[in-house]
Amino acid sequence: MTQITDRLTRVHCQIAAAAEAAKRQPHAIRLLAVSKTRQADELRQAWACGQQEFGENYLQEALDKIEALKDLDICWHFIGPIQSNKTRPIAEHFSWVHSVDRFKVAQRLNDQRPGEMPPLNICLQVNISEEASKSGVLPADLPTLAAKVAALENIRLRGLMAIPASSDDPEQQRQPFSQMSDLLQSLQQQLPGQPLDTLSMGMSGDMEAAILEGATIVRIGTALFGPRDYSSHNQS
Repeated sequence: MTQITDRLTRVHCQIAAAAEAAKRQPHAIRLLAVSKTRQADELRQAWACGQQEFGENYLQEALDKIEALKDLDICWHFIGPIQSNKTRPIAEHFSWVHSVDRFKVAQRLNDQRPGEMPPLNICLQVNISEEASKSGVLPADLPTLAAKVAALENIRLRGLMAIPASSDDPEQQRQPFSQMSDLLQSLQQQLPGQPLDTLSMGMSGDMEAAILEGATIVRIGTALFGPRDYSSHNQS
């Protein structure tokens, strides 16, 4: 417990320092704990230390943890690749989905969202570095996709998500995040009245650069939980 408390404190201090440098309020940046490969008891410890939002990449692993932690008031985010045949449990169990990059997926999430639940918060994943190995809509195709998703009744289009090409140089890190900020501003003008207030970008190695360029959610895993062990987890 002490280790997680110390790591949470350290990350919140990093967020506050980056927010100060960007002349922003620290409370404007939400910390999303990336909990893939972590055991339910680790999440329970983090929750006891005040962390209430968790992001999962692998559906079956996530569903197991959601069941194990159903006694806790957790806001669950799905942040991994989405297969069309697995949209129903995502629509039924999550409050946020960060990784939508095709209208077919958005349509299925919309149609399968239970009527008694609030609209599903969606971020469109942008392949901002245009890497062949990464998912995401290309920037040029974003306006068309956003307009179609925004029209869905059970979806609330909240903003954009990206995983830029890796770089250790702070200035190079900032460039794609700046592009993401520009894309969000363009969408806000294109779709007035939509709650487009979210930039999900920045991880353990580049969160400061992301915050400087307007990130509202940073997705932090290793800095909170330590190095991951992929040897025994379920990626389905």
